[in-house]
Amino acid sequence: MRLFIAINFEERIKDEIQSIAKEVKESSIKGKFVNKEHIHLTLEFLGDIHSNRVEEIKDIMNKIEFEPFTMELENIGFFKRRDGNIYWLGIKHSEKLLELQSRLHRLLLEKGFKLEDRAYKPHITLGRRVNVKDDFDMENLSNSVQDISIFVDKIDLMKSEHINGKLVYSIV
Repeated sequence: MRLFIAINFEERIKDEIQSIAKEVKESSIKGKFVNKEHIHLTLEFLGDIHSNRVEEIKDIMNKIEFEPFTMELENIGFFKRRDGNIYWLGIKHSEKLLELQSRLHRLLLEKGFKLEDRAYKPHITLGRRVNVKDDFDMENLSNSVQDISIFVDKIDLMKSEHINGKLVYSIV
């Protein structure tokens, strides 16, 4: 099964993020934008994991205690790609978030999980393969993002699967 560990958001936050994604979409020539039900912040992508390791992952997650905290969105950015960019919302620097992700990463590695080896750059994906129009005002839209803050008090193990041709995320 295809798994990842994420911070999920309450509906109000998803609505706010969805409205930002809609503005980027309206300023785009093309792109595949994230559906509201798929909006989250990935802490660790695990990939295809055998079902007999799920309890081990849950045990690792249960070992990680953290004080609830609030993270704030900071800006809109993109990762440059040849077939269209990946647009995202950036998270303002948060030691608590980085510490949570780092502990999770370290414990998973200690148990032999194969993880990405690049530095963690927390972001919420808005769309993939996006080409925006020349008049897209990313700076102006970024200013509206800075009013959004997200309360974090838990993390979830998520399963990603296609059911009847549709991508479905569910909490394990």
